[in-house]
Amino acid sequence: MTTSLPDFQFFQGNSLSDLFTQDIADKRVALILNYPATASWAAYPNTQRYFLQDGSSEATKTSFDKVCQKEPWKNLAVLGDALPGVVIRSPQALLLQYWRDSFGFCYPHLEIMDCSTYLDDLNQSDRIDQVITLFPFDQLRPEKHAIDPNTHYRLLSKATLNELGVPCPNYQTYHLDQVTLNQLQLPQHFPYLIKTSHGLSGEGTYIIRNTGDLNYCLEELKKYLDIHLLKTIIVSEFVKNEINNYCVQFYVNQNGDIALIGVTQQLVDAAGNYLGGLVDYNNDLSKFLGMITAVGRYAHQQGYFGVIGFDVLEDQDEQLYAIDANFRINGSTPLCLQRHQLLKLNKAIAKYSSSYRMEGTLDEILTTLKFHLDRKDFLILSALEKVKYGKIYTEIYGIVTGETREDMQQIERNLYTQGLHLTNW
Repeated sequence: MTTSLPDFQFFQGNSLSDLFTQDIADKRVALILNYPATASWAAYPNTQRYFLQDGSSEATKTSFDKVCQKEPWKNLAVLGDALPGVVIRSPQALLLQYWRDSFGFCYPHLEIMDCSTYLDDLNQSDRIDQVITLFPFDQLRPEKHAIDPNTHYRLLSKATLNELGVPCPNYQTYHLDQVTLNQLQLPQHFPYLIKTSHGLSGEGTYIIRNTGDLNYCLEELKKYLDIHLLKTIIVSEFVKNEINNYCVQFYVNQNGDIALIGVTQQLVDAAGNYLGGLVDYNNDLSKFLGMITAVGRYAHQQGYFGVIGFDVLEDQDEQLYAIDANFRINGSTPLCLQRHQLLKLNKAIAKYSSSYRMEGTLDEILTTLKFHLDRKDFLILSALEKVKYGKIYTEIYGIVTGETREDMQQIERNLYTQGLHLTNW
């Protein structure tokens, strides 16, 4: 006897507010749009309990402009109007106006807080009872977290993957307060993977193809141990003959009900670094329904509600393996949320990247690209002006769209001729 799978429906909204309103309608809840950090610039470093691996030395740690500007602004663009959003650096007024014109939101509940006091301000706030976080904050009171921070931290651990009830590569978990790096039982043959428990954006994931890779990885792990930011690692088998790399996203509410958000094909470089996502909005996610059911059930049992994105590799035999699960808003969530708006324009294909760059100010770029921006050929999620050698340029997180993949690629070529370039492809 076969068990039929639920026929989950796509979420009908187009904002983070629309997603979360079902669970917080009668509560005073806000969303912190930035991650915590461990760098010296962080006023509230996560160095006490909820360790994250965001760079093994001060020189390699994720920068302030990424953690507190570009990344949170990308989600702010699709925040919507019901859910207050906390940012510690405000985007320029021109970017906010572009979002209003392009996405149709007013952003009436934007909470701009001082980066040196914002967690204390939230702890003492009588206007905001709880906050939804992408990752638990050491110095935010536990009761202020909308999701219990201990539970959230455990869900976010790569060591939790085999509890989700979905197929995943075999792996071994090591607690480094119990074993030394010299005592690790490593596979006899390459390739395999070593992962830190809470690496962000690909940091802390090492593909071990040879002895050189292993030596580099062990040196990085020693650095993390020296700065007391690592307790757990996993050693995982490598999925061979991979043909697709997906990120499957959905929302589970407090009743355990599931709404589909979308699935992207993840774009990565040879080293496995995340470059962006490609989506076909006509994809029905049918091949993932069993995995979605299992992950959603597990999340609900743990008391979690919110966005979930899990990464899935498909091999040449069409076997699916979950390789990571992110119990948070994902990098390509704003891309998936464009589904209904872009399908109305007959644009079924879209690609998100965090690596666009164009010479000039944002004002100049909005003028140069006006034709494509008006047609929604290109959507700007985040833009930060910078200066190098006296020249102003703007780093952009954006989405290129098209009716077909060929149409999208032609639009991308047109944008390239106008000066919009990808920096790491």
